[in-house]
Amino acid sequence: MSLDFSGAPYEKDPVYMMAVEQLKEAAQILGLSDDVVEVLRHPERLLQVKIPVKLDNGKIAVFIGWRSQHNSALGPYKGGIRYHPNVSVGEVVALSMWMTWKNALAGIPYGGGKGGIKVDPHKLSPRELEELSRKYFASISRMVGENVDIPAPDVYTDPQTMAWFFDEYSKIVGYPAWGVVTAKPFQIGGLKVRVISTGYGVALVAREAAKKVFGGLEGRTVAVQGFGNVGRYAAFYLAQWGARVVAVSDSKGGIYNPNGLDVEKVMKVKNKTRAVINYEDAKRISNEELLELDVDILVPAAIEDVITEKNADKVKAKIISEGANGPTTPEADEKLAKKGVVVIPDILANAGGVTMSWIEWCHDRMGCWLTEEEALDRLDKKMSENFNLVFSEWEKKYSDKPMRIAAYVIAVSRVVDAMKLRGWL
Repeated sequence: MSLDFSGAPYEKDPVYMMAVEQLKEAAQILGLSDDVVEVLRHPERLLQVKIPVKLDNGKIAVFIGWRSQHNSALGPYKGGIRYHPNVSVGEVVALSMWMTWKNALAGIPYGGGKGGIKVDPHKLSPRELEELSRKYFASISRMVGENVDIPAPDVYTDPQTMAWFFDEYSKIVGYPAWGVVTAKPFQIGGLKVRVISTGYGVALVAREAAKKVFGGLEGRTVAVQGFGNVGRYAAFYLAQWGARVVAVSDSKGGIYNPNGLDVEKVMKVKNKTRAVINYEDAKRISNEELLELDVDILVPAAIEDVITEKNADKVKAKIISEGANGPTTPEADEKLAKKGVVVIPDILANAGGVTMSWIEWCHDRMGCWLTEEEALDRLDKKMSENFNLVFSEWEKKYSDKPMRIAAYVIAVSRVVDAMKLRGWL
């Protein structure tokens, strides 16, 4: 008899509900019982913390943060921490579940975790942001550790945030805990290539898909929604490998030039003005228009739920490489599959960051030395291998369904097998 968890605070969150639907579809194919699904859809541990911060004006502001530890059957919890005004407990739990499947699919020895603070970091001074970060990590310090839970950056957090986390935790435990977070600055145990690795991975799987669909990437047109850390490096490497990036966007709008954009110049404009629309040699377009451009490859690398049942029919790209988490709704996924669009799911496409984090974690734990070329080579081989495994499984068994099904079936089965071997089921 299944327990009733209908009172859980995240139950009705739409992002969480989408994650559960994806799990149920894979579970049905695998023949898992409702009881097993009930176990898998809830986190093993969920912590909420309050974070009082003394502002520069002397007032006290209280922020709410969470850390969700979804599943540890395959290893320590692993997943980023985001700072965003729209962060919710449901989103954090959903993201921790997606991290479980992402890490399992990547074949790295991690479970899934995720954290977040409901805050607009742009409204805080550097000192206020540091206090917020240190107090949050101190609040969750009993739940994390090199062998327990290893956070990393996510939306609006970065290597500096990880440096504060690392330092605060090291003070608490009394030793330099090099492996407690990843994507740290190079000077304190990080890898220089970690910052590019998620976008690099998104571009890499798009490149591999282009070989299957078009026979190669050379000359193929690309549109990238979201020009943050993930989108900019996805655009950069796709251009480096011979594609023509014709459109990019950020929260302030997008730009389009059918003859191609100078991606490096766009990156400089974005760094200087904080908006890609200040790039001169292009037409301004909206984020919605970008999704519907007549391009070969689309990279949604901004936020979730941007490709929906309402606009899926207008999407013209033949390949979609999901840089963001959950950018395509289940209904849109079905529509795109019927149109023959290859949608490379987020748990496969944007796993470059966590895979490089694993490389960094191993690097820190063993005290070894690794060059940038060696690190990228390992990432390239691992993600190419993972993409080809999922694509092959999809072609053989699920070609009438979204590729996401094949990815989830592989990932969920690996987690369930580990849970059975450990006597949890």
